[in-house]
Amino acid sequence: MTVSIHDLRAWKSEGTRWTMLTAYDFPTAQILDAAGVPVLLVGDSVGRNVLGYANELPVTMEEILHHTRAVSRGVERAMVVGDMPFMSFQASIDDGVRNAGRLIKEGGAHAVKLEGAQFDLVHRLVDIGIPVMAHIGLTPQSVYGLGGYKVQGRGEAAAKVLDQAHALEKAGAFSIVLEAMPSELGADITKELAIPTIGIGAGNATDAQVLVINDLLGLNEKVPKLAKKYVDLRSVISSAVEAFVEDVRSGAFPDEEHSYS
Repeated sequence: MTVSIHDLRAWKSEGTRWTMLTAYDFPTAQILDAAGVPVLLVGDSVGRNVLGYANELPVTMEEILHHTRAVSRGVERAMVVGDMPFMSFQASIDDGVRNAGRLIKEGGAHAVKLEGAQFDLVHRLVDIGIPVMAHIGLTPQSVYGLGGYKVQGRGEAAAKVLDQAHALEKAGAFSIVLEAMPSELGADITKELAIPTIGIGAGNATDAQVLVINDLLGLNEKVPKLAKKYVDLRSVISSAVEAFVEDVRSGAFPDEEHSYS
C-alpha cells in the first residue's frame, strides 16, 4: 500500500517523525523504498546533482518527467513527489495545472511540489485532485531574486513566512517544506499548522526532515551547512575505480573466475 497524504497527517498527530529523500533514478528509488523511506522527492535539485547545471533554473519539464518515471518504477510503498521546475507554473495557473497533470499522468508521481506563495494554483490543483506539497523559506528557483542561497525569515521577515505557511495550508497543501530558516521559526510554523512540516535547515522541531541523497551519501565534493554527509561514497567509488584500472593494467582482471571456457 502506497504511503498517502492521510498517513503523513496521522503521523503528525501521533508525533511520529519521518523522512523524505530526493531520488533521481530507478535503483536509488528501489534502495530507499526498501529501506523504509516513506516519501521520495524527484527534486529540481537533479539539475545540480545529476545533470551538471550550476543551479536548478535550467531544469525542464521533460527532464523532471524522465527522472520521475524512473523513480516511480522503482517504488512499491513510498509516495513519489514530482517537483515543478522553474517556469512550469509561474506564468499562469493553466500552465501549472497542465504541467502538474503531466507529472501525475505521465510521470507516475503521487503528488507535486510547488515553490513559493502560489496560493491560487495550490487551491486549483487540490480542487481537481492533485495533492500539493508547498515549499517556503529559501526557494532555490528564486535564487537570483533572493540574492543567493541565504537564510530566510530572520527578524521581522519571520511574520511574512508564517503568514505564507498559514495561507498555503488554507489553500489545501497537504504538507510544507521549510528550507533554510531560523530553528525557532521552523518550530513556530510546525506548532501552528495542522499539516506536516518537512525541514531542511529549519531546526529539529519539524515533523519530518529531507535531504538531497547526493549530500547524504557524500557524492558531492561540498555539503551545505543544512545537510549531513553520512558516508563518503565519492571516496569509495574512486577507490573501486582505481583498483579496477590497476587490475586491467596488470592483467589481473579478468581472471579465470571471470572468464568463460
